[in-house]
Amino acid sequence: MFNAIKKSSMIMISALVLLAACSNRDFEPEMEKKINDFSVTDQNGEPFELADLKGKVTLVDFIFTNCETVCPPMTFNMSKIQRMLADEGVTDYQIASFSVDPERDTPEVLKEYIAQYEANEDNWFLLTGYDQKWISQLAAESFSTIVFDEPDSDQVTHSVRFYLVDQNGTVVKSYFGTKTSADAEEVQYDLIVSDLKHLVKVGPVE
Repeated sequence: MFNAIKKSSMIMISALVLLAACSNRDFEPEMEKKINDFSVTDQNGEPFELADLKGKVTLVDFIFTNCETVCPPMTFNMSKIQRMLADEGVTDYQIASFSVDPERDTPEVLKEYIAQYEANEDNWFLLTGYDQKWISQLAAESFSTIVFDEPDSDQVTHSVRFYLVDQNGTVVKSYFGTKTSADAEEVQYDLIVSDLKHLVKVGPVE
């Protein structure tokens, strides 16, 4: 009887240790890009600067409201991640969505756009107030990605990835923000949430 109880206890302890190891897995940064200094405008017409981005873990993406393909699912997926984090009680983070079509995407237009997704705007900032040359440069220098106008079209080519930025304003990882084809990688909601929670808990990547 004693041996059976001892054996059962050892199994339970082993299971708890395994669960602890899984929940505290090492975070693996894949990038190290410092975001250039900037000063832009959010959907409420308020200034948003690099200093506002620092100090909190931030998820960044590039979208535009006139987008006919990837932006609506990207924004929906980001709103799903926001809801998942809310369900887990995570509040010390923010989302920053840079418009790649700033001439059309005024604060008012961005405000109307995000309202379609039942998003919490307390920590989601949709950004504009610059020209496309500027956002193309920011994308290239700070995120190692591209932004450019499509010829003979009102569409803009841009990244479909979500970028994880630590509290120092350093881009440390990226993930697919939407599934672009049948054989494309799925959006890794759980991994994004787990990685963000890790950075919130342990602080910026050294």
